[in-house]
Amino acid sequence: MVHPESWTKRFAEILAREDGLAELTEVHWRIIDFLRQYYQANGRAPLNTELRKGTGLALAEIEASFPKGIRLGARRLAGLPNPKSCA
Repeated sequence: MVHPESWTKRFAEILAREDGLAELTEVHWRIIDFLRQYYQANGRAPLNTELRKGTGLALAEIEASFPKGIRLGARRLAGLPNPKSCA
C-alpha cells in the first residue's frame, strides 16, 4: 500500500477474502492492529521477534494465521507499504 493512512478495516476484510480467509478472527485483528500501531510509532514494520513479543503469539501461529504468511499476508492486510528495498 502506497498510503497506509488510507487503510480501513473494510479494506483488510476485502484483501483477506482475496487471500482465502472467509473472516478475520480476534487473532488476526490482534496481529493486524499491532502491525499498524508499530508502523505508526516507528515508521517501519516490526521484526518477527518484535511481532511475536507484541502480540503474545508464537511466530508459527502468526505465520499460520495468514495463507500468504507474515510479509505477504499479515503486513499486506495491515496496509503496510513495502520496504524501500522492495520498491
